[in-house]
Amino acid sequence: MKATVEKSNQHTAVLTIEADAKQFEAALQRAYKKVVQKVQVPGFRKGKVPRVILEARYGKEVLFEDALEILIPEAYAEAVTELQVEPVAQPQIEVEKIEAGQPLVFKATVTVKPEVTLGEYKGIEVDMQPVEVSDEDVEKQLQTMQKRHAQIKTLGEGEAAQLGDTAVIDFTGYKEGVPFEGGEGEDYSLELGSGSFIAGFEEGLVGAVTGQELDLNLTFPAEYHVADLAGKDVVFKVKVKEIKRREVAALDDEFAKDVSEFETLEELKADVRANLLKQAEKTQEQKRINDIVARVVDNATVDIPQVMIDNEVADMLKDYGRRLEYQGLTLEKFMELTGQTEEFLKEQFAPEAEKVVKRELVLAAVAKAEGLTVTEEEIDQEIEAMAAQYRQKPQQLRKLLASRGQIEGLAENLLLQKASALITGKTAE
Repeated sequence: MKATVEKSNQHTAVLTIEADAKQFEAALQRAYKKVVQKVQVPGFRKGKVPRVILEARYGKEVLFEDALEILIPEAYAEAVTELQVEPVAQPQIEVEKIEAGQPLVFKATVTVKPEVTLGEYKGIEVDMQPVEVSDEDVEKQLQTMQKRHAQIKTLGEGEAAQLGDTAVIDFTGYKEGVPFEGGEGEDYSLELGSGSFIAGFEEGLVGAVTGQELDLNLTFPAEYHVADLAGKDVVFKVKVKEIKRREVAALDDEFAKDVSEFETLEELKADVRANLLKQAEKTQEQKRINDIVARVVDNATVDIPQVMIDNEVADMLKDYGRRLEYQGLTLEKFMELTGQTEEFLKEQFAPEAEKVVKRELVLAAVAKAEGLTVTEEEIDQEIEAMAAQYRQKPQQLRKLLASRGQIEGLAENLLLQKASALITGKTAE
């Protein structure tokens, strides 16, 4: 195989790849074994038509499409490795020469990782404030513990809902007397005061009792993202099926005994303060690292291809969808309930996506400038740590990661961690 590369601009590389006649013939033979299973020729059983008969009947070109699907990805991958090209998107393929018995020649036009011009990245320091934990911080943590250990009480008949309660409801929204898309739900658990629904919805359920049916006359915000609903008056018909309330225990010695190994509330407070201090110190150290890395990123110059930002936005959107699923919502249902569109969400994610991409590019450039590498042993150690966290066998986890093509990404993350450690003076974990 022969391959050359030319840069058509700073973001685009054009690879000219020539697979020799022997490679092309091997691909044609593999294509024949696939195609012959699908054709019927009089006088031959299905799958038993000789290649020479198949080509004579349908033309030699009958195998070209399948042969290209086989050979082009293999030849392209080999060329990318040989030429040390770093693609960030799928290539556009243009076949230039294809003929049986001759080499296959094609061009692959692909967006590549941009060059980074590093600025100052060594010896950067940032000012940090002393870490403190106030009495108010301790009280807030104790209140969180109260909520965590609270008993959930289902309100009885006639007991009215308050802010902070969770109402289980069925609802349907109507505009001009007609139900509108995305405006309905069944057995929906809504915390009153959470701000999950449009203004007035949750407030309208305060004072409601189990079994009550209400009409909530509301108006969508003028800037609402669904144009058909923006600024429109609607009616939500709501049935309250159940109301739940947290009942928290008093903060006293008995509470301390129930939720910890301590005998008194004062001992529990001291432990909470110590833990908050550790967390604050850890948070401050992470802020120091983030601030230094941010300075290094700001000092660098790089022109990021739009496709890299788009890919990161897509990853963020998928991750957001997964987090919504933990809350019992699909991304589609969330967009229906909030009136947000996929394009709107992508626009919201784009600025952060650009920051993430630039950070990774700059850290990778630091790693390259400093000759940092990741060993197989370090990859194994990381997989062992992940396996312990997920309670899996390391060999099984490695096999799973390999099947998903994630080993390379794992190694890249470790390399970025090393670069971050180098510029922040932190020992890589």
